Amino acid sequence: MKKKREGQGIKEHRTPVRTLDPSNPRIPESSPSFWRDRSVFVTGHTGFKGSWLALWLTELGARVTGYSLAPPTRPSNFEATRLGDRLAGHYEADVRDGKRLAAALAACRPDVVFHLAAQALVRAGYDTPRETFEVNVIGTASLLDAVRELKRPCAVVVVTSDKCYENREQVWGYRESDPLGGYDPYSASKGAAELLVAAYRRSFLNPERLAQHGVRLGSARAGNVIGGGDWGRNRIVTDAVLSLSSRQPVPVRSPGSVRPWQHVLEPLSGYMTLASTMLSSDDPKWCAAWNFGPRPDDEATVQEVVEQFCAAWGGGRWQDRSDPQQPHEAGVLRLSIDKAVCELGWCPRWNLEQAVKRAATWYKSYYRNPNGSMYDACRKEIADYEAARPEQAASPKPHAACPESGA
Repeated sequence: MKKKREGQGIKEHRTPVRTLDPSNPRIPESSPSFWRDRSVFVTGHTGFKGSWLALWLTELGARVTGYSLAPPTRPSNFEATRLGDRLAGHYEADVRDGKRLAAALAACRPDVVFHLAAQALVRAGYDTPRETFEVNVIGTASLLDAVRELKRPCAVVVVTSDKCYENREQVWGYRESDPLGGYDPYSASKGAAELLVAAYRRSFLNPERLAQHGVRLGSARAGNVIGGGDWGRNRIVTDAVLSLSSRQPVPVRSPGSVRPWQHVLEPLSGYMTLASTMLSSDDPKWCAAWNFGPRPDDEATVQEVVEQFCAAWGGGRWQDRSDPQQPHEAGVLRLSIDKAVCELGWCPRWNLEQAVKRAATWYKSYYRNPNGSMYDACRKEIADYEAARPEQAASPKPHAACPESGA
């Protein structure tokens, strides 16, 4: 049972809300009729989220070209699914290499671009701050310059992070109109990437002048994702899997920290919904920043997630490894998804308990046969997600409201 966390964080006044218009139609993110034969360019396709996205798009009939460094971990979801064999194109290269990136993009001639290539770890940002800024900011500029050179109508979704906001440890979820910031190098690099996207949109890819350039540019800010196939360092599910599989206690650094946890397919469905909506409309309002996170009741502490994972695994325990000397990380981080729910018609489908159970099941299946392919397991996961209705994500407080400001 989840523990109440009333009063955890700073409270402040929030503007009134208006209700969702249920008649507002949207293209389903997983509509085969939309994605079939679309040329899609995905940076970071060898990473955790990128590999799931590329696999999903491939299943929908899209012609997917990936551009990324080699898989960042061993094992990796990219290799476990044998995904490289199913792509229309596969480039192993650095996103900071502007010339090679532009050449790959030109060869792909994309209808949609998803930019996920990044240095994606808070702790790694402390170890390699300059590289973190170079990859996350300069790499994004390289991608957008390549898109501009392409002179081809397309939709571009730049993925940043929920950590792009100036964190005030507040109880309310951050809205897209809240100030950007970043205490640590990783968070600051993501805030800077958002500023860069906004500058390119205003200066070169203005949605009010689509007829001149044809590029629809949006950004996506997602919460902490969990699911099968993540072996990134200092990730709570990775730590849990490695510890439990060797019958060791799970090391937990910040058990009381609150995060907007969600299954990996949740934000990916949001990215796809945003891309399809932008590409299908000339309305400039879609070319903006969007949050994709869980329902409020699925925001949980690290301890709660670990205990749920241990239960789903079939037993286990955790050990508090808190260290007052450890690098700073936010204590409370929440996202408001009102805008995506009301404007895009997007909504989470799986609650936290479902996400944790599915992640545990995926890893158990992998470790039973680590040399086999996990492609079919991922296909089934995607099919189950597509079949789920948003209202099946159990929550006593469903989102049905939008910020009055229309951020």
